Amino acid sequence: MPINFNNPRLYLASRSPRRRELLAQIGIQFDTIVFRDAPREDGELDETPYAGEAPIDYVQRVACAKAEHGWRIVGGRRLLSQPVLAADTTLEFDGEIIGKPANAADARAILRRLSGHTHRVLTAIAVAFEGRLESVLSVSEVTFGVIEETEIRSYVATGEPMDKAGAYGIQGHAGMFVERLAGSYTGVMGLPLYETTQLLKRFGYPM
Repeated sequence: MPINFNNPRLYLASRSPRRRELLAQIGIQFDTIVFRDAPREDGELDETPYAGEAPIDYVQRVACAKAEHGWRIVGGRRLLSQPVLAADTTLEFDGEIIGKPANAADARAILRRLSGHTHRVLTAIAVAFEGRLESVLSVSEVTFGVIEETEIRSYVATGEPMDKAGAYGIQGHAGMFVERLAGSYTGVMGLPLYETTQLLKRFGYPM
């Protein structure tokens, strides 16, 4: 079934309020598919990196798995056929995958590592529709200035880092830590709008 050009919509396979806000920002109409559990608790969406898996391979694999799982939900629930958009974001520092912090102590430790250094933010976007799956990747480099220990503790105490890859959200208080950004600001937020729109255009989605 082709995309409805009179009333184009898609499914967003994400719990992230930031991704919802970014799609709304560019006028894309969407419905949210909520998975049964958070990805780490859903057996079909295990986000545990494979042994020796490169960060870029990891983030692309997880984004594609989310899109494919979302498409299976569309079929299983007999929902209206619309493209399923999914994304995954992770940080790479010294070749290591840095995901969401396990707790406040972990968040503080991550921020101490990133302080005064440059890391990469990798966001993969995937779209599944009518048996077709494609993905694109956004890579940005973010340099933090030196962050004082008191600043780290105050920031973690806000709770903002706890659901974010790399223990920070660039659109929040952590914006004051960023000395330099090379790449996509919205990609660091979790949904690079340029790459997302280019991918949707490949599916014939009207922008």
